[in-house]
Amino acid sequence: GMGSNGLTAARHDVLKNEYAGRYPESYDPHVPKDLVYSGNRSLTETLPVEDGQAIPVGKLILSPTRTYLPVLRQVLEQHREHVHGLIHCTGGGQTKVLKFLEKAHVVKDNLFDLPPLFRLIQESSGTAWREMYQVFNMGHRMEIYLPEEYAADIIRIAAGFGIEARIVGRVEPYSGSKVTVKSKYGTFEYTES
Repeated sequence: GMGSNGLTAARHDVLKNEYAGRYPESYDPHVPKDLVYSGNRSLTETLPVEDGQAIPVGKLILSPTRTYLPVLRQVLEQHREHVHGLIHCTGGGQTKVLKFLEKAHVVKDNLFDLPPLFRLIQESSGTAWREMYQVFNMGHRMEIYLPEEYAADIIRIAAGFGIEARIVGRVEPYSGSKVTVKSKYGTFEYTES
């Protein structure tokens, strides 16, 4: 779901402008007015989610951020020598890894299903899918880069904490730095500029 870094953007992209008048202390008055609570949803409005259930918009936006520290502690205790990188996909979404790549192409072609929150943000804001993957974690916040032979053990560790994990892609040699995201919303290529 949403990491704490994305809460402000999600809140303003999704919620109605009436919240600006009701809660002026909730935003910086220097932010352009057309960006303040520019969505069309209310906190109490419900949206359908899996299994025919509904969830309030406010709960989608404001649910607590889960920490990965317990998982990472075990991963590093057991596999530190195999870990080539850890990327927390905030402040750069699915492209954040570009800041750390040299002569590598990260291909993400087995992503998790998109949580309802990110569809809501995209629909409310009209943001292009390409930009959504650049800005938001899109339902996958932590990446561990290590040889594939250790992935099953990392997945087992995460499962022990009730966290679903999977191999979402691979790293290939490349002359520069590149990330390719393949999703049901399109294939997007990003390079370090």
